[in-house]
Amino acid sequence: MARSPAASRPVAALSPALEALARRGVERAFAKDAIVLSEGDAGDTLFVILRGSVKVFAMDEAGREITYGTIVAGDYFGEMSLDGGPRSASVMTLEPTLCSAVPSSAVREHLEATPAFAMDLITQIIKRARTATETARSMALLDVYRRLARQLESIEGPGRAALPVVLHGVTHQELAARVGASREMVSRLLKDLERGGYVSLATRRITLLKKLPARW
Repeated sequence: MARSPAASRPVAALSPALEALARRGVERAFAKDAIVLSEGDAGDTLFVILRGSVKVFAMDEAGREITYGTIVAGDYFGEMSLDGGPRSASVMTLEPTLCSAVPSSAVREHLEATPAFAMDLITQIIKRARTATETARSMALLDVYRRLARQLESIEGPGRAALPVVLHGVTHQELAARVGASREMVSRLLKDLERGGYVSLATRRITLLKKLPARW
């Protein structure tokens, strides 16, 4: 695999099958906030993240962003284009990021040589399709407050410590993108929750003090 200057720095530990796939690609380094993929573009490349992280998002005609999730080093993205269709979402780096760009022809060769990875790929596609379905369901059936509450309670994952929980590096704009609302609406709801004693707000930090109410 072709080398880049960034490749000399530490990279994520990969599973044996994913490491073998990464070796079939070419390393590409991206600066922070670089657009790696654009929704609607043709594409036949899968990206394995060796270092850094990205967000997967879409934007409507009014410029409002919806964030589907983040993908970190040791994982991959771009698998949805392997059928030859257009990219289903855009991907932007959240920090300087190093990837291995693997063309679809090399992915197919890897699937034939490593059947175990085929099951991993299928599982990944199902997982991401389920996440997209849940996002669509939330947008259609839940109001902004309930979408916000669900997002706040899911950031640390199922293994998080008991309350209070400090959520670091969280901005109102990022939350707005994740719940499909305006930054102003999210800020107002957070201020209301702070006045109610449910959260404490600081710069890029939100502390959950007690269980959020089911409705607001």
